[in-house]
Amino acid sequence: MKKILFTILSIFVVFAGYSQTEITGQVFDDNNEKLSGATVMISKDSVSSILAYGISDSDGKFKIAVKSDGESLSLKVSYIGFATFEETIQNKAQQLEVKLLPSSEALKEVIVKSEILQQRGDTLSFSVDAFKDKNDRVIADILKKLPGIDIRPNGQIYYKDEPIQKYYIEGLDLLEGRYNLANNNLSADAVSKVEILENHQPVKVLDSLEFSERASINIKLKKDISISGTATAGMGAAPLLWQTKVTPMIFTKKRQAIVTYQSNNTGSDVSGEIRNFSINFFGDEFNIDKTDWLSIQNVSPPPFSAERWLDNNVHLGSANILQRVKEDIDLKLNISYLNDYQKQDGSTQTRYFTPTDTIDIIENTSNNIFVSQLEGQLTLENNTDKNYLKDQLEFNGSWNTNRGLIDRPDAKIKQRLDNPFFGIKNDMRLLRTIGKQLITFNSNIGFTETNQDLLVQPGQFEAIFNNGDPYGEIQQQVSSRKMYADNSAGFTKALGKFTISPKFGFSIQDQQLDTDIFLEDGEEVLDADFKNRTEFVESSVYFKNSFRFKSKDETWNLNLSTPFQFKSFQLKDRNFEEKRSLDRLVFEPRFSVNKKLSAFWDANASAGLSYDFGELQQLYYGFLLNNYRNLNRYNAPISEETRQYYSGGIAYRNPLKQLFLNTSYSYSYSENNLLYSSNIGENGTRILEAVVRDNSFDNHSFKAGGSKYFRKLKTTFKLNASYNLSKRQQLLNNTLAEVNTQSFNLRGSIDAEVSSWLIANYSGNFSTYTSGFGERDFQQIETQQHTIDLYFYPKDNQYLSVSSEYYGNSLSENGDNYFVNLSYQFTFEKPKMDLNISWRNILNTDQFINASNNQYYYIQSSYRLRPSQVLATLKFTF
Repeated sequence: MKKILFTILSIFVVFAGYSQTEITGQVFDDNNEKLSGATVMISKDSVSSILAYGISDSDGKFKIAVKSDGESLSLKVSYIGFATFEETIQNKAQQLEVKLLPSSEALKEVIVKSEILQQRGDTLSFSVDAFKDKNDRVIADILKKLPGIDIRPNGQIYYKDEPIQKYYIEGLDLLEGRYNLANNNLSADAVSKVEILENHQPVKVLDSLEFSERASINIKLKKDISISGTATAGMGAAPLLWQTKVTPMIFTKKRQAIVTYQSNNTGSDVSGEIRNFSINFFGDEFNIDKTDWLSIQNVSPPPFSAERWLDNNVHLGSANILQRVKEDIDLKLNISYLNDYQKQDGSTQTRYFTPTDTIDIIENTSNNIFVSQLEGQLTLENNTDKNYLKDQLEFNGSWNTNRGLIDRPDAKIKQRLDNPFFGIKNDMRLLRTIGKQLITFNSNIGFTETNQDLLVQPGQFEAIFNNGDPYGEIQQQVSSRKMYADNSAGFTKALGKFTISPKFGFSIQDQQLDTDIFLEDGEEVLDADFKNRTEFVESSVYFKNSFRFKSKDETWNLNLSTPFQFKSFQLKDRNFEEKRSLDRLVFEPRFSVNKKLSAFWDANASAGLSYDFGELQQLYYGFLLNNYRNLNRYNAPISEETRQYYSGGIAYRNPLKQLFLNTSYSYSYSENNLLYSSNIGENGTRILEAVVRDNSFDNHSFKAGGSKYFRKLKTTFKLNASYNLSKRQQLLNNTLAEVNTQSFNLRGSIDAEVSSWLIANYSGNFSTYTSGFGERDFQQIETQQHTIDLYFYPKDNQYLSVSSEYYGNSLSENGDNYFVNLSYQFTFEKPKMDLNISWRNILNTDQFINASNNQYYYIQSSYRLRPSQVLATLKFTF
C-alpha cells in the first residue's frame, strides 16, 4: 500500500511541476475591426515546430495553452489578405492585442498555404481543385482522398471513424441521408470546397444548448445557380450488355433537385444510390424496415465490386426535390422505385463444429430474385435560431419474390418465397421558444404489415412432420402486423453553464403474428406446437432528464442522461392457455464527456447501462420454418438483457499538416436470462429453441486509424486497424460450451499523383478471425485483398488504365483469386464527354472461392462470376 501511495504522489508531483502558460488575446485589422478566423501559432522560436495552435472566434479573441520550459516564445498570426504578424513574447500568462495590416504580398503567401485546407472555428474547408486528379469526375472521387474522411464499401461516409450525421449541399439537406446519389453523380468540376462541420448541431435552436459529437459535410458549389449532372450510355458483349443513366441536377438558393433514371445489366448495383444513412435524432424511433421471417438459402456474395459477380437486369427511378417556401422553411420530396431481377449461381460447403462432433453439408445453389420496391418521404422543415419544426411522412412498399434450387448429394430441393411488405409512419418534432425556456414535443406513429409464404419441395424434417417418411412439400405462411405510437413533451432551459432537458412521454407497440404450416395436398398441421396466434403488447411510461455542462472556453462538454421508464409487456397466444407478462421499472443512465486538450488534441469517454427485453422475433411459442433447414421457436419467458458499456478515445487533428489520427477502446458486458439452444442434425437441419438459463457475454474492441496528405507528393495515405475479443455461452446439441472469438482487421489505401503522366491508387485489407470452445480453437481464417489501379496519361485528354486485384483466404485450397481489367478513355472538351472502352475480367476468372466462419461453423463458398466482357460507354458531364 505504501508503494502505491508513493507512486501516486510521485505522479502528482510530476504533473504539478510541469508548467503550462495560457496566452490570450484579440486580433484586429487596421480599422480596429475584430477579425474572426485568424490563425494563431506559437512555437519555441521562429524556425521550430508548432507547440500550440488556435483560431480567433467571432469577437477576434483567442486562448492558447502552451507547455514549454523556455523563457521566450515565438508568436505568429496570419489572416488572408493581411501581412503575417510575428513577434517574440515572454513565456508567461499574458493578454495580447494584435493588429494586422493589409498586404498584397502577404495575400499571395497565405493563399498558397491555404489552397489545400482552411479552418474557421469548427469548420474545415478542403479545396477540391487541390485534390482533383485528371481521372476524377464526381465528388466521391475527391472525398475518398481527403484526410480524415473514409468512404466504406457501401458508400457511407465516416469522419474520424464515426459516421457523418448530415450531408448538405450549399447548406441544405436535400437527400435526407441518401447522399450516394449526389456523391456518385455530382460533377467534381461544379464543386469549389468540401466543408467538414465538426461537432455539428443540425437543429439551430439547440446549437448552444446540446453538444454534438458528430460531424457533417457541406458541399460548396462554384456558382450560385448551378446546373449539373451526368448522362451515360453504354453497350457491350458478351452477352449483350447495356447501361443507361441520366441524372440532371439543379441548385439555387431556393430550390434544389436531383432526378435520376438508371438501367443496366452490367452488374452495377444501383440500389446503393438510394440507401439511407440517416442517423436518428428523435430518440427512440420506430422504423418501417421489413422483417424477413422467412428466407431461401443463398450463396454469400463476394466481398468486392458487384460488377464482377452480379447477374442483373435493373431499373431505378428517383426524384429528390427541395423547395424553400419562405425563409428557413423547406418542403422536400424524396421518392424512388426500384425494379431488379438477379440470378445467383454457386455452391457452399458448410462445416458445423459441436463440442462432440463435426457435420458437413454440400449444396449447389441456383436462385432467381425479383425485387420491386417503392419508397417515399415528404418532409416539412422549419429550422431557425428560435424555433424548429420537422414533420416527415414516410412510406415503404415492396413486392419481392424469390425462387431457388438446392442440389445436394442426396436430394434436389426447390424453394419459392413470396415476400410483400407495406409500412407507413409519421415523425413530428417541434421545439419552440417561450420566454427563457425551449418547449419540445415529439410524436412518432407508424404501421407495418407483411404476409410471407415459403414453399419447399420435397418436405423437410421428416421425423417431425411425417413419422420419418419422405413427403412431397411443406409450406410455411406468416402474417405479421405492427402498430406503434410514441408521444412526448418536455422543455430545455439553460442555467449558466448548465442545461437541463426533462421530458415525459408514453409509448405503445402492438405486434401480431399468425403462422401456419401446410404439407402436401394442402394438409394443415393442426398441432399447436406448429402454429402461432401471438399478440405482443409493449407499453412504456417514461421520464427522461438530461444534464449538460459546457465550460466557458468550450474545452469541456459533459452530458448526463438519467431516464426512468416503467415498461409493461403482455404476450399471449390463442393456442395456449399460458400467458407471459413482465413489468419492470428500469433506470438507464448514460454519461459522456468531451475534453479539448489543445488546438490539435481532444479526448472523449462514455459509460452507460441499458436493458433489452427482446422483440417478437425471439418470443413466439410455436415452431416456424425459417428456411428449408432451420426450424425455430422461443417457448420461454420474455427475454431480459442487462448491458453495461464503457468507451474512451483520443483524437489528433492538425489541419496545417493535413494529419488526422484517432484511437478508441470500448468494453461491453451483458447478462441474459435466456440461452439459445441449437440442435444440428446429420443432414444439416437445425432446430433452435430458447432455454431458461442465466448467461453472460462480454466484448472488448480496439480501434485506431490515421490519414495524412503529403502535399509535395500529392499523395493521401490512410490506415485503419481494429481488434475484437468476445466470449459467450452456447448450447450445441445439448452440450453447454463457452465460445470465444477473436478478430483483427487492417486496411489501408494510397492515392498518389506520381507524375503528370501517371496516377496510382492502392487499397488493401487483411483480417483474421479465430473462434473456439473454451481453451480449444477449432478454426482460424486469414483473408486478404489487394487492389492496384494505374492510370497512364500519354496526353491530358486521354488515359490508359490497368487494374489488378487479388483476393485470398487461408481455409480454401483454391482460395487465391486474381482479376485484371484494362480501360482506355478519351475526353472531348466540347462538348464535355468521356468515351471509355473497358475490358473487364481479362483472365476470364469464372468463379470466386471464399471462406468465412462464425462462432461454431465455417462456410466455403464458390460463386459463379460474370465472364470476360467488353463495354463501351459515353459519359456526359454537365
